[in-house]
Amino acid sequence: MNIRKLVCVLSAAVSTAVMAGYTTLTAFAEEAGAASDQAAQQPAASLGGMFIPLIGMFVILYFIAIRPQKKRDRELKEMQENLQVGDEVVTGGGIVGIVVSVGEDTVVIETGGAKHKLRIKNWAITENVTATERIKEAKAAGKSSSSSSSDSMESAALVDDDAEEKKSKKKKKDEEE
Repeated sequence: MNIRKLVCVLSAAVSTAVMAGYTTLTAFAEEAGAASDQAAQQPAASLGGMFIPLIGMFVILYFIAIRPQKKRDRELKEMQENLQVGDEVVTGGGIVGIVVSVGEDTVVIETGGAKHKLRIKNWAITENVTATERIKEAKAAGKSSSSSSSDSMESAALVDDDAEEKKSKKKKKDEEE
């Protein structure tokens, strides 16, 4: 976010400097006593010179603002189309739920401890928590492929209560022997 502000400020400074330099050059050319035929061509040249920095600003704006936004929109739409039953999702209004069924343009999610079901539109879903966790686990598995599955579960901060009970019973048994 700060990089965008910096680039915007720099691009504004560059365009101002270009325009100031152009104005200085045209003023110097007028003082030097340009020929009458050159004076007739001057307005056309200055008009073309003003559009070059403007075109440059639009190009910079495209690469800073428009293109990344289109990429985010494309990724969001892809995520909304690839919802699966069992995914934990967050809506634009902040409702967190688990997907129960997926329709063509609607999704039914289950929220809260009372298992309330809500039918919402696909476009209302802004985040798929389960898919994000899957991506993080895949990256972690790629980095440490030699670790066992129980190590990867512990590194993902997932706790299996049954496994802890089994470990404690096993330790007690070993101590008794």
